[in-house]
Formats: sequence, structure tokens, C-alpha cells
Amino acid sequence: MHRRDVDAAYRLIDAAHVSLSSDRTALAEVASTLTGLTDDALTVFHGPPLTVGELARRLGVHPATLRTWESAGILRPGRDHPTGYRVYAGDAVRDAEIARQLRRGGYPLRNVAQFIESLRASGGPDALRTFLDAWQQRLIARSRHLLAGAAQLDAYLALVDQT
Repeated sequence: MHRRDVDAAYRLIDAAHVSLSSDRTALAEVASTLTGLTDDALTVFHGPPLTVGELARRLGVHPATLRTWESAGILRPGRDHPTGYRVYAGDAVRDAEIARQLRRGGYPLRNVAQFIESLRASGGPDALRTFLDAWQQRLIARSRHLLAGAAQLDAYLALVDQT
């Protein structure tokens, strides 16, 4: 501003608003996804590990679908040590259940992978809800700071225009 490059300042402000808007969209998508899932899908599977075929039958999908989901980062199966075959236990079955629901809802693979990663990183659905609430509060604070900064910039520009 002191170099009188007002356009650069406006571009910075615009970029900050675009970033904030993008973050709001991402938050809304993750929150909507979490809300749309059934409690059964969010529950960690307790039982013996499932083979690719067993999990595919449980979900009503083709085994190749599970391998595609693994390639997309959605699933992280374990391996049976003697055979090297994929096995799905606990969180992997839960993640597959979530992926099936989201894919049926039309979510692209990259969005499913992002949601599953958010779920893993947060430590589960309850922790994810807490994380989303905190994220919402951070977005509100950023919005307020942007508004306050814009008001101060406007006041400064008004002073500069008077000189």
C-alpha cells in the first residue's frame, strides 16, 4: 500500500476470500458426508478378517472394485502372511462400507478418499465431528479477521485519497 500498488492489495484480499470460500466448501462437503452416513457404516467391524471375495460379497461389489478403491487410497487392507492375500479387518471393513455408501451417493473416488483420510487422521467419527466443529470456528474467526482487515484498509484508503 505504501508503494501505491492498490491492485496488488485487492488481489491479495480476493485470494484470501477465494481460499476461505474453498475451505468453507470443503468443510461443508465433509460435514455433509458425515451426516449422510449411517451409524452402521461408521462402526468399526469386529470379527475375523475378510478376504477380498468375502468383503466384495458383503458389500455387493466386484472384487476388482475393492482393488480400485485400494489404488485410490480409500482402502488399506492388511496382508495374510502365509499367502500374501489381501485381508480386511476393523477399520478397513468400515472404510469399505463408507466407500460403498458414498459411491452409491455419486461421490467421486477422490472425494471418498479425502473423506476417509479425514476420518483416519481425526481418529474416528466422534473425533471427526469435534474436528469439524473446531474447523468451523476457525473459519468464522478468519472471516471476521478478513472483514476487520478490509474495514481498516478501506479507512486507510479513504485517508490516502484525502491527501
